[in-house]
Amino acid sequence: MSAPLRWTLADGREQLFFALPGNTPAPVPDRRPLPPRDPEPSQLRFDRTTGQWVIIAAQRQDRTYKPPADACPLCPGPTGLASEVPAPDYDVVVFENRFPSLAGEGTHPVASPDAAGLAAEFVSTPGNGRCEVICFSPDHTGSFADLPPAHALLVVQAWRHRTADLMNRPGVEEVFCFENRGEEIGVTLAHPHGQIYGYPYPTPRTAAMLTQAREHRIAHGTNLFADLLAAERGEGTRVVAQSEHFTAFVPFAARWPVEVHLYPNRRVHNLTDLTDDELADFATLYRNLLGRLDRIYDAPLPYMAALHQYRDRGIQADGYFHVELMSIRRSASKLKYLAASESAMDAFIADVTPEVVAARLRDL
Repeated sequence: MSAPLRWTLADGREQLFFALPGNTPAPVPDRRPLPPRDPEPSQLRFDRTTGQWVIIAAQRQDRTYKPPADACPLCPGPTGLASEVPAPDYDVVVFENRFPSLAGEGTHPVASPDAAGLAAEFVSTPGNGRCEVICFSPDHTGSFADLPPAHALLVVQAWRHRTADLMNRPGVEEVFCFENRGEEIGVTLAHPHGQIYGYPYPTPRTAAMLTQAREHRIAHGTNLFADLLAAERGEGTRVVAQSEHFTAFVPFAARWPVEVHLYPNRRVHNLTDLTDDELADFATLYRNLLGRLDRIYDAPLPYMAALHQYRDRGIQADGYFHVELMSIRRSASKLKYLAASESAMDAFIADVTPEVVAARLRDL
């Protein structure tokens, strides 16, 4: 992949165009009369009852909400007057979110109040970090699963590029690439796209998994994720698909009605650790899994895709790069609502056995 073309939007946000071989991006000046970027960043507030940071981002209340297709801000904008992508066409494009949850350069990751010596009940700090949007394709009605193989690989290469960049920023602790697809999930822009967050702290789920991995290493001397992958491959009943470098399986204790995890067979911490061959294999199998999800019912499946990435040092050293695919659709006509047990108590109740879901996906 060649280096992306860097561009600047009307309010000063950075934009990067990633191109397929033989294509040359041709952006035009962004002529929209955008207001200045909000000088008041979001705020992190510490929840003493859980030990977790909460992002307060009131400036996002006015973000774009379900525009009609002919006013989509992610479609190409050849006039430079209406779109977030001022160009007649593009392959893959990444830009800073106009309505970010996190923004601003930090000098170091955020520490817990107790570690920083702050004993007050009400602790807050600026919500520094980075939020980016990645558009997978100029096709408004497409999806990741529909991308040609070379185009899917370009998206994955863009993920790797942004991961390397954000991980090198002093205030970023965790880089999270993800996609929300479908109105049932809460998507407000139908154009196929994802987001990339640079958090200034380890997210709660990451912290919980790393605690389990650390305790496992102390007790057994091995890596928790590697041992789980080996056990799933050996047992086999929940394995959905395998390739030379990756394995996809439904986890033994799946929380969601449809849930698939995708692991590299070789332990790596994040996308930057994968070889070019492994990255290409990842793009192929990931696209294959999304295609299976879209065929499990009569209509495309609403889903969330989460790329769990880690650093190779410090508290994240026990991590193992993997992807988690999840859907709230529990049947062709029913959704699984995350009601009181799940939302209030974080106690998930599964309506389908993981083995049944794995067999269904394996047969598709």
